[in-house]
Amino acid sequence: MRQILNTLYVMTPNAYVHLENETLRVEVDGEKKLQVPLHHLGSVVCFGDVLVSPALMHRCAEDGRSVVLLNRNGRFMARVEGPVSGNILLRQAQFRAAENPAFTLDTARSIVAGKLRNARQVLLRGAREVDDDADRVALDRAADSLAASIRALPAAGNLDTVRGIEGEAARTYFDNLPRLLRKDARAAFAMNGRSRRPPRDRFNALLSFVYSMVMNDCRSALESVGLDPQLGFLHAV
Repeated sequence: MRQILNTLYVMTPNAYVHLENETLRVEVDGEKKLQVPLHHLGSVVCFGDVLVSPALMHRCAEDGRSVVLLNRNGRFMARVEGPVSGNILLRQAQFRAAENPAFTLDTARSIVAGKLRNARQVLLRGAREVDDDADRVALDRAADSLAASIRALPAAGNLDTVRGIEGEAARTYFDNLPRLLRKDARAAFAMNGRSRRPPRDRFNALLSFVYSMVMNDCRSALESVGLDPQLGFLHAV
């Protein structure tokens, strides 16, 4: 078991997670392993063969805490949540905005620009910290390439162009991401580009796992305020 910020990750096989007064209790083979006050938790993520009591699921749903169920490999299976916001007026506004090509394009540009700025900062920080001169030069060059992609976004006239800029920048980013690893770990975490469904190496498996965690948090955040997470702007209908 591991608690990160306000999310509890239960990874021990055959663990039993249940409610005890105002706390969440985790047992393995009848032995208590962890007990956490409920008010410290925002969500619970369970991997593989973890048993969650109905009482705990009901309480989490009532309090607005999500219970996420993943398989042993970290693939998303289900999420238990209480009722979503009934703000239909907000969702109607969201749907109308999605039908506005200018708003959709501007939103997509902003999404990609934020993503590429963050990716560029990761590469620049890596370039400052690596010891190898060749790695430093390659990371600086990749950061410059991402900067050029960011500058190209305002001129993108349609979503296909925005997605194309994002795709090229993502390829540059993932091609250079292994340079951030220590050299003695690169053989164990070799990465030949980004792969998914299924990930073809350890590095991609870790990325997919983290992305599934982020996706669950984003989906919960959208639904909690009444927005529809199925409606996209960058990858629009």
